[in-house]
Amino acid sequence: MANEDTTRLTVTFSRETDLALRAFLGAQGMRKGDLSKFIEDAVRWRMFDQAVQGMKARNADIDPDDLQAAIDEACATVREEMWPTPVKDS
Repeated sequence: MANEDTTRLTVTFSRETDLALRAFLGAQGMRKGDLSKFIEDAVRWRMFDQAVQGMKARNADIDPDDLQAAIDEACATVREEMWPTPVKDS
């Protein structure tokens, strides 16, 4: 069922992990074809977690109040760009 938007990989891991994973997927009502979806989801979550951990490490020396102020400012800027305040008629 591969198409041009997918890549075929060979994944190797322990027999113990294989059995545990297949038992887990089976208990969730998933079938053999769902293994690829599960692995893709796991890879995405792992990459996201690594990015978050990297950001935490880079910002470890910043005062929490200063960091929160920077986050609040960035969020306010994005909100204003996405949903500008309408000009009211006088």
